[in-house]
Amino acid sequence: MRFSSLRQLLLPLCVALVLAACHRADDRAQPGGSSPEAAVQTSIDLLKAGDFNGLWKHALPPADYATVRADWSRHEANQPPVTPGDRARFKAKMQALTGPDASTRLYAELQPKLATMKQKYQDQLPVLISIGEALAKRGVAGNKDLTGTQKDQLNGILDVLTPWAKQAPWFDQGRAKQAIGVIVATARKLDLRSPDQLRAMDFDAAMKEYSLGFAGARQLLALYGLSVDDALNSVKLTLIGNAHGHAIVKIDYRLLGKPLSTESKLIEQDGRWYSEDMLDNVRQSHRQLNLPATNASAAVAANAAVAKD
Repeated sequence: MRFSSLRQLLLPLCVALVLAACHRADDRAQPGGSSPEAAVQTSIDLLKAGDFNGLWKHALPPADYATVRADWSRHEANQPPVTPGDRARFKAKMQALTGPDASTRLYAELQPKLATMKQKYQDQLPVLISIGEALAKRGVAGNKDLTGTQKDQLNGILDVLTPWAKQAPWFDQGRAKQAIGVIVATARKLDLRSPDQLRAMDFDAAMKEYSLGFAGARQLLALYGLSVDDALNSVKLTLIGNAHGHAIVKIDYRLLGKPLSTESKLIEQDGRWYSEDMLDNVRQSHRQLNLPATNASAAVAANAAVAKD
């Protein structure tokens, strides 16, 4: 689907957006930032507001933002057609999430399963999470697209999230009931009727769905003790380099109370500052989209082989 095909564009943005800064932001309607720090801060403010359309518009030079919008519907070109079975399964899932008394019914179904899972897996869960952490770190180590610094940063995040995941109240009945309420409310707001509707969304409609989904995810994480807002509000930015149209900003923030840091590279274009990694990924995606069909298939196969290794 289009959402997975664009995830490589969102990754650099998401890394940069585990932030909030003490620097003043620019006018949100303006693309880029008047300074490297202001560019990051404005992106954070837009994320807090759930304005994903505004976020893309701010984070990219005008021509690249126009390209993303124009390319949006083209990302489905190589996807297999939606089958009647796909439609039936999608409809059944959405009806379960949005039908009358969905929260009450879903919780009644989950309650006994949750009790059984607690009895069966509570003692094993920390071990399973440790195994998951090891696999994730192995994947990070083998990722050829990440620099050594980026790998260290991701491993630092895993070191913070793993203890939280081991201790989070996953089997708590009260939180499970609240979580179901959040999921049902979010599904109703998304108002998705069919996979065809999902695929046919234009850029503006998709960004609204992103915003609704992000709001629901933020609520769910907060229920289990992971506050996205606390992380966003903790960030401090320090400019550590600015020369010849390139800048590096150090980002200090706290995740679950633990201090972490990362760096963001920015590039100046027409007097405004943008994320260099995000801009490179957007342009690479556009080039790949415009490859001849045979070359595009070969590129997809090569990427899949690298991911498998």
